[in-house]
Amino acid sequence: MSTTSTTYGARDHARAQAGTVAEAMPAIPASTWPDPPPGIDPAKLVWAETVAAGGYTHKVLARGTELRLTDVEGDACAHLLLYNADQPWERLNVADTVKVQWNAYLGEAIALLSDQARVLATVVTDESGKHDALCGTSTVDGRRLFTLAAAKHGLTPRDLPPSLSFFQGVHVETDGGLTFTGSAGAGKSVVLRTELPVIVLIANVAHPLDPRPDSPLTPLRVLAQRSTPSTPDSPEWTASPEAQRAFENTADYLTARGLA
Repeated sequence: MSTTSTTYGARDHARAQAGTVAEAMPAIPASTWPDPPPGIDPAKLVWAETVAAGGYTHKVLARGTELRLTDVEGDACAHLLLYNADQPWERLNVADTVKVQWNAYLGEAIALLSDQARVLATVVTDESGKHDALCGTSTVDGRRLFTLAAAKHGLTPRDLPPSLSFFQGVHVETDGGLTFTGSAGAGKSVVLRTELPVIVLIANVAHPLDPRPDSPLTPLRVLAQRSTPSTPDSPEWTASPEAQRAFENTADYLTARGLA
């Protein structure tokens, strides 16, 4: 029987954990993820992970990566932050994402804009329709998890802007009040396409307007695979005049740096 009271015992105990698989952990390499859903090519996977209720994750993704978030059991809430991986001072600007595109609701073809009027990512497909771009992760738990995730990339609490929330919806009433509309149910997915190299931070915590006692939470599945960025022929590029201008700003930025 091994003991951890000695250096050798601690080493043997640690090595004995090799091969242990937990529900909430990344698959490394990502191509070993079991039973990938339709539309996912295991050979192209670069990120495959289940985020536990109350957990967080983070990753740097190349331009043109497809990021699929799935509400596995129906009560996940994926709070998301994005940063330009090459210049992290450029980050998701939720206010501009909403006001520039004249749309308070997230959905297909919505561009997620930075504070430099460029496109960090676009919503390619949306099976849920229950999201929120107004409240952000304003809970203590959410800010704590984002602080931990940000620190992995040299970012501090002052680098945390308001976030987007996927899979728990909010509706704006005529008087300006906000009504929590909850989840669309288990198994719904959202696919984002990165338009710049990005740092992705995700916290799976309760929505701040969730009125349920203890705000039940369930796991979030995160899968990302190599793909291609949007082009002028993509529907996201011309979804609105404002989106087109943001894509043109992005293309100009990439061209000047020899990245496109």
